[in-house]
Amino acid sequence: MLRSLALAALAAGAVLQCAAAAEVGKPSPEFDIRYNDGSQKLLSSFRGKVVCLMFIHTTCPHCQHDSQVINQLYQQYGPKGFQPLAVAWNEMANMLVPDFIRLTNATFPVGFAPRDDVDTYLGMSPMERSVVPQIVWIDKKGVVRSQTPPLGDEKLLQASFWREQ
Repeated sequence: MLRSLALAALAAGAVLQCAAAAEVGKPSPEFDIRYNDGSQKLLSSFRGKVVCLMFIHTTCPHCQHDSQVINQLYQQYGPKGFQPLAVAWNEMANMLVPDFIRLTNATFPVGFAPRDDVDTYLGMSPMERSVVPQIVWIDKKGVVRSQTPPLGDEKLLQASFWREQ
């Protein structure tokens, strides 16, 4: 009986988690980004801009490189309404974000969030294997236009695709 209840609770949690997930063509769920200065900012506060929401690990070489490329795009397209945001979700991310910013010369906001919040936003189970970065593109109206699948998609992680967005 207890086992059945535990399984039912687990299944209900998975359904709720997927219901909150970012889905292509649907409005982006709300997401709270925390910053090292103690502030927090809601994803919805960037509505009206094209947002590249990058979920990164601060120690990941791909995340570091991709952040540098996105930073170049930000310099070019920022005045036209492009807003990249990086959210670190690896262990001790809050302590590692300043070094990541220095290393990548990021001029866009880089914050952090708990893994559970990121998993929920992306619609992933904590037990699911995934690659980083996970990138979600959100249009000016707050609608998700693209999301990297958990195991990645080489096409979605190319600068040429990012320019199209």
